[in-house]
Amino acid sequence: MDALATLLDGPRARGAFLLRSVLTPPWSVQIADLAPLTLVHMVRGDAWIRTDDGQARLLCAGDIAVIRGPEPYVIAGDRETEPQIVIRPGQVSTDADGNELCEQMNLGVRTWGDNPDGADGAGNSAAEQTPLPAVMISGTYQMRGEISSRLLSALPQVLVLAQDAWSSPLPALLSEEIVRDAPGQEVVLDRLLDLLLIAVLRTWFARPEAKAPAWYAAQSDPVVGPALRLLHDDPAHPWTVADLAAQTGVSRAALGRRFTDLVGEPPMAYLTGWRLALAADLLREPDATIASVARRVGYGSPFALSAAFKRVRGISPQQHRERTPAAASS
Repeated sequence: MDALATLLDGPRARGAFLLRSVLTPPWSVQIADLAPLTLVHMVRGDAWIRTDDGQARLLCAGDIAVIRGPEPYVIAGDRETEPQIVIRPGQVSTDADGNELCEQMNLGVRTWGDNPDGADGAGNSAAEQTPLPAVMISGTYQMRGEISSRLLSALPQVLVLAQDAWSSPLPALLSEEIVRDAPGQEVVLDRLLDLLLIAVLRTWFARPEAKAPAWYAAQSDPVVGPALRLLHDDPAHPWTVADLAAQTGVSRAALGRRFTDLVGEPPMAYLTGWRLALAADLLREPDATIASVARRVGYGSPFALSAAFKRVRGISPQQHRERTPAAASS
């Protein structure tokens, strides 16, 4: 498994919040749900994504945005309209005064908004015709894992992938499936959201403006790429630089130099960071013991894991678990 695949395995959707929104202009929604990652597909109409730092990004019909939280942002039909709706933690929608809107804006299967019939204007005369409502699909991940934090740190707060920048059947398929109410549909939608996120990020990281992180760029190297895959496939293995060098067909010195140059740290330092990220995530599982986590990430004893964890992170595994309860990683 390569580094991107392993990192994307962290934010795998499990009951992710998916919603089709139908909103009539002028509309504006403040997103303050604290979610760490949201994907937005603009099906119809345009929207502006405004962040607290004053930046604004245009999202045209067919475009996809990936938004990194938990900072709040506004998505609106234009740059000036003030938010009329606020999405709060737990995906509770209210008006600006805090009055709940969830029930009155429910439009059916995973659909929400202010236009009960989809208002395409087909039945109105030219004089009576109202602007077409904007339609967007949002998928919100609620993970809090340490593994996914490595992925999140590699992303800008807002990235926009224009429709003409890539070709994929996934957005259209998600649009079709989101309004279906069939057995197993939640799992179908989770997997579609995962596939769409992976496809978008893979396309994004391949673009020059993405400034892909070192671990991503290094995957294409004929020496460092295989070494990274070995570390990610089996972090519990007692790897040494000599082992990795033998597997990749170069000398220890050559591997060490090349790995450090491309990834930004030596192979064993990278492995330590990866093991501790895995351990931090596993420690959130309520039934996991420090001993079982130590075995899974390549430490011979709970003491060895605790010593490494405290040396690198400044706290013990038990303190980490107490500060980040399992419920926070859902």
